[in-house]
Amino acid sequence: MSQTPLSRYFNFQPLIEQMQRDSQLSVWAQQLPAQLDEHFFLRKHGDLQRWLNALDAMPNFAPSEVHLDRSVVTVAPPQTWTNEQIARMHDALQGLHPWRKGPFDIGGVFVDTEWRSDWKWDRVLPGLTPLAGRKVLDIGCGSGYHCWRMAGEGAEMVVGVEPSLLFLCQFAALQRYIKAPHVNILPLGVQHIPANLKGFDTTFSMGVFYHRSAPFEHLSQLKDTLREGGELVLETLVIEGGLGEVLVPEGRYASMNNVWFLPSCLTLESWLKKLGFNDIQLLNVDKTSLLEQRTTEWMRFFSLANYLDPDDASKTIEGHPAPLRATFVAKA
Repeated sequence: MSQTPLSRYFNFQPLIEQMQRDSQLSVWAQQLPAQLDEHFFLRKHGDLQRWLNALDAMPNFAPSEVHLDRSVVTVAPPQTWTNEQIARMHDALQGLHPWRKGPFDIGGVFVDTEWRSDWKWDRVLPGLTPLAGRKVLDIGCGSGYHCWRMAGEGAEMVVGVEPSLLFLCQFAALQRYIKAPHVNILPLGVQHIPANLKGFDTTFSMGVFYHRSAPFEHLSQLKDTLREGGELVLETLVIEGGLGEVLVPEGRYASMNNVWFLPSCLTLESWLKKLGFNDIQLLNVDKTSLLEQRTTEWMRFFSLANYLDPDDASKTIEGHPAPLRATFVAKA
């Protein structure tokens, strides 16, 4: 793999070696070095140096405690930690703004992210096959909040897939202290996962499906990642309605220009059946509230309140139904 400024912060060799020991995942392990050279180590971004400077500015310490099984993923500093060190940590973490998925407590600094991602996790977790001992894939994992929670449930291996360099740097900020070799985020897209891999026990796709212009292709890709009997966890925007009903926004949806399909729950269930998934269960359907997604000190841009009709919160500013999210689990 190439030696670039990013090489100092990301070491994928332990993951590659773990994957090489698995007969299915070894296929991907053979391809990863070339993929990382092409799609990560040689990438540039106008803010990359700022993010790397923020990582360099984070103070060193050995955590007194690490909690991955709580609502707030916590990396606690030593008792001797000073207010000056906390202030340094705060400023360094602010250099990685905006923080969208969390929350975290890193070295005594509470990172109050845009999304209360713990609320989604609390809705999803009770309906899952227990993750202990499983190899888990998280598509579009962002900064890795849910990856850490999966590890907190005892997953043997957690692999996130996320192309955003900022989110990778945010993950690196925590990994610097947690040092968990079995938890990794790959800076790739779902299209880089080898076809018919069948290497994971559980695959998550949360908040990704409606961004894909070819929904059946995405579902097929997800199915290909799973071992026989493996479990898909699919969380996405939906609409109220009957079988066959789908919203295809002509323009934007809640100010997003890359929302393609919002099916009804019955429609999405039928799509899963058509692609050969079985034991399909609808875990929950919930409206996104202004308490779950909002502007904070750690994400100072527009958020959900700015995307809803100011006179009718049941609609987006474009007049579509306000965000409604559903979670399905299904077996391959």
